[in-house]
Amino acid sequence: MRILIAPDSFKESLSSIEVTKYLKEGLIQANPDFLINCLPLADGGEGTVNSLVEATDGKIYNKKVIGPLGEPVEAFYGILGDKKTAVIEMAAASGLPLVPENKRDPLKTTTYGTGQLIKAALAQGAQKIIIGIGGSATNDCGVGMAQALGAKFLDNSGKEVAYGGQYLREIEKIDLSGLEFNPAEVEIEVACDVDNPLFGEDGAAYVYAPQKGALKEDVKLLDKGLKHISEIIEKDLDKKIAGIPGAGAAGGLGAGLLAFLEAELRSGIELVMEASKIEEKLKKVDLVITGEGKIDGQTISGKTPVGVAKRAKIEGLPVIAVGATIANDAANIYDYGVDFLYSVIDKPMTLSEAVEDADELLIKAGYNLGQFLLVCTSGLNFK
Repeated sequence: MRILIAPDSFKESLSSIEVTKYLKEGLIQANPDFLINCLPLADGGEGTVNSLVEATDGKIYNKKVIGPLGEPVEAFYGILGDKKTAVIEMAAASGLPLVPENKRDPLKTTTYGTGQLIKAALAQGAQKIIIGIGGSATNDCGVGMAQALGAKFLDNSGKEVAYGGQYLREIEKIDLSGLEFNPAEVEIEVACDVDNPLFGEDGAAYVYAPQKGALKEDVKLLDKGLKHISEIIEKDLDKKIAGIPGAGAAGGLGAGLLAFLEAELRSGIELVMEASKIEEKLKKVDLVITGEGKIDGQTISGKTPVGVAKRAKIEGLPVIAVGATIANDAANIYDYGVDFLYSVIDKPMTLSEAVEDADELLIKAGYNLGQFLLVCTSGLNFK
């Protein structure tokens, strides 16, 4: 039997690379004759760089950049095996985990480091850049990102504004004449799985800024800033981006990439699967095993298991989805190409215990699935 293992990460526990490793180990214990191909995936958030670099035999580069609070941090980006495509996780340079909880404040945080990663990828000769924008600490509409690439955002006295979402309301002119980026030469695709507009009750500030440390009064200021810069973008750049689904992603970085770099917003998992050439791998297997840490009603909304299942069904392949948690509302996943759900949790345990024993649980899950597959293919005749 030829099996493709193509899961997302089990967040806060194991990367998608580790998940594939341990599932494979268990399957081989059940039957050493299984032919297994591993394709660790991501949906544009954490693990996107590693999964695509792994899938394409690419290379990861480290880069010191300006972090969310304006201080140096160690970040990274990848160049895929084609030597022409770069992949970036904005969270590596501008993500929430880089900011201590007591210092989280989207009024002050910047996407400048993300712009530095783009600049580094361009210096490597990238002709296409894939940017995953999950996990941001910011609410600056990508202004910091564009500043790192040479754009200028000026107040009414002609002075360039400082870092952070609090200064969006002061911007009166956008000058892209010094931008070190040519959209005619480099294509940017953004892995984005939220459809929030830039501002308003469903926008970046009201929905996501509280998670990044914003107080109630801060949210109102940030929302006004996002609305203001959208008006300046329309005036100076002749682009209406505020209502575009996904413009509010990553504190408005989605809008900034659209407006300043002419990027395209796409489904994260679809983009990652395309870049990893999953179609070629699906043509060479008999079964697909996918999964993520928690499988629930939200899994059908652009998450990895359903994305993989849809592609697998084009080839008529059966699909097993593995998760640590299978929620009560997970049954709807059966309507989206998944044929069998399997939880790696085999006894009552706390979350911390599950995280600590995740490797052993996945190996055991792989073994049990392997035994199940042997029964399914044994030709038994039930009466």
